[in-house]
Amino acid sequence: MSETEYLKDAEEREEDIVIRAIDVKRHYHGMDGNVTKALDGISLDVLRGEYLSIMGPSGSGKSTLFNMIGGIDSPTEGMVFIDEIDVAQLDSYELAWLRCHKIGYIFQSYNILPVLTALENVTLPMVFAGNSPNEAREKGMAILETVGLGDRALHRPFEMSGGQQQRVAVGRAIANDPVIILADEPTANLDVHTGEEIIELLNKLRDERGITIISATHDMKMLDVSTRILWIRDGKVQRLEERKNLNIEIGRIESE
Repeated sequence: MSETEYLKDAEEREEDIVIRAIDVKRHYHGMDGNVTKALDGISLDVLRGEYLSIMGPSGSGKSTLFNMIGGIDSPTEGMVFIDEIDVAQLDSYELAWLRCHKIGYIFQSYNILPVLTALENVTLPMVFAGNSPNEAREKGMAILETVGLGDRALHRPFEMSGGQQQRVAVGRAIANDPVIILADEPTANLDVHTGEEIIELLNKLRDERGITIISATHDMKMLDVSTRILWIRDGKVQRLEERKNLNIEIGRIESE
């Protein structure tokens, strides 16, 4: 589908779309002249407030697509819109603003700063956004209560369990009221019970705040709370299914 056709088809859904990728390609040129097609023509609409899970083998293009949506990288061809903003048209300052205010990130390895307390980790994005220390502290405490860590505000990562650290990471991700959360294997380093708690927390934030959640995952429990599931292979969309049309069991996913 051409960019013109895709845009025309999407007009009726305009107000519901928070992310739009149109024929996105990302090619890397090696020193030997070979071209690696990390993304090879992906078109995708992500709707406001939905929970989209992305699946695919290593090297399929999941991370590259994350980088496109997160404004970390730019496509070789095609367009990416985030909340109606054409990412390719932004300069470095505007991209930094977009990442700070529109997108929250959650990583597999938590990536919270070990020398800072839970409260300091959560309020750090607010400081970058220009909030006053008092505003950031007040909001940070409210966020820690939301993620179930009100009594851990002054604890540092080495004083917390993996699940608690990931809750801090979730709190940091929502610090500046983003419209999108990108979660990269957020339960991979957690035990089953703790992973379920993080999934429930993310789903609760989606329900209560209308945040769009996009997760790269192999966790069947996370697929179960998704609204749609996207499979990527060799840089292309292999399959896109609504959760209600899938029969999900451990080790097996079938279309109904």
